[in-house]
Amino acid sequence: MLFGVSTPLAKLLLPSSGTFMLAGLLYLGAGIGLTAIAPFRRVGREAPLQRGDLPTLAAMVIAGGIAGPLLLLAGLARLPGGEASLLLNLEAPFTIGIAVVFFGESLARRELLGAAAVVLGGVILASGAGDGAMHVLGALAVTGAGLAWALDNNLSQRLSLRDPVSVTRVKALVAGGVNVGVALAMGEPLPHAASLAGALATGFLGYGVSIVLHLLALRQVGTARQAAYLATAPFVGALASVPVLGERLTWKDVGAGLIMAAGVTVLVRARHGHRHEHAAVEHEHAHVHDEHHDHGHAEGTPPEPHSHLHLHEVLAHDHPHQPDLHHRHRH
Repeated sequence: MLFGVSTPLAKLLLPSSGTFMLAGLLYLGAGIGLTAIAPFRRVGREAPLQRGDLPTLAAMVIAGGIAGPLLLLAGLARLPGGEASLLLNLEAPFTIGIAVVFFGESLARRELLGAAAVVLGGVILASGAGDGAMHVLGALAVTGAGLAWALDNNLSQRLSLRDPVSVTRVKALVAGGVNVGVALAMGEPLPHAASLAGALATGFLGYGVSIVLHLLALRQVGTARQAAYLATAPFVGALASVPVLGERLTWKDVGAGLIMAAGVTVLVRARHGHRHEHAAVEHEHAHVHDEHHDHGHAEGTPPEPHSHLHLHEVLAHDHPHQPDLHHRHRH
């Protein structure tokens, strides 16, 4: 919901800022807001970032923090906000495809049909009569944003066991600083005070808090399924475009949205379970004591949920599960 509403709000702010400037301010708002709340968080709850995480984090910044927002804003400049919001649903099948082909997640035939329905809705949305080349370029730009964020989603799962606030804060501050620097070098001015405050606030909620929740979801349900949940964001954005931008949804938009909604419903309702084996592994992440975390603690360990280095013994069992950080196995 937070990310969905940020799309029409960003289009509303776009005339007062250049593309690079607004992209930078949205991420700076996320980084500044998360930095401000850091002193109020409980120590020991989440696993800190490690030096070995830096290459993955750098790739996330480039794909999700720089390329994605810039392509989205370029598309928003050429498309109605509602159409751009719905077209962003292509992020879901892109994310699922990368997760299945390159990262070993599995989808049943029913789930693949759901993903295909989301793709079909996106094709219908982008294929109607538009504004000539401007319409095509806008659709390609928003599609490119979805692909960039799909790559970011899959990379993010590799860091989902780390502190999501720390990961998002680093990503947002670096991406925001780079984009604002590029904007100033290109002669794009800072917006006036009201638009500046609006961009920072939109960035904190629509990017900062949203990405933190996104990382927590990746940890619990895996990349492919999380993409289905996140696919609801463009529907929220399309609806928000009506009061925020004064736009109207066309019958084509409604039809494409219904097809996408059917696909998302199939993906969300899917269940999965079989006998599987957990290999022995030692790692650190936030957890509570459950069937996968039966271990002792040193004196002074913080209360649950907490994070510390712990060992998982070999375990074989059968239960319904999702591809969370303990069930990322091939089938």
